[in-house]
Amino acid sequence: MEVIIIETEAFYKLIDEIIFKVKENLKIEKEWITEKELMSILNIKSKSTIQKLRNQGEIEFSQPVRKLILYNSKSVKLFIDKYKRKSF
Repeated sequence: MEVIIIETEAFYKLIDEIIFKVKENLKIEKEWITEKELMSILNIKSKSTIQKLRNQGEIEFSQPVRKLILYNSKSVKLFIDKYKRKSF
């Protein structure tokens, strides 16, 4: 077994770089989000409002199994951008 000795400052710099790389990798946007995540993003409290958005075709969704509905994150972003207003 090898033992590697490094200075404290170098150790903490290495740890900071590792943390930065991990955070970069976590920024990868998920393609599909859950109903709970969607409600949080849109600040919606009612599941019926989400149902209404699905029925009106405002947000794309997939239902791979009976009780699981997933929402396309790109369509959610497009929905938000659709109602974007320019400031004066």
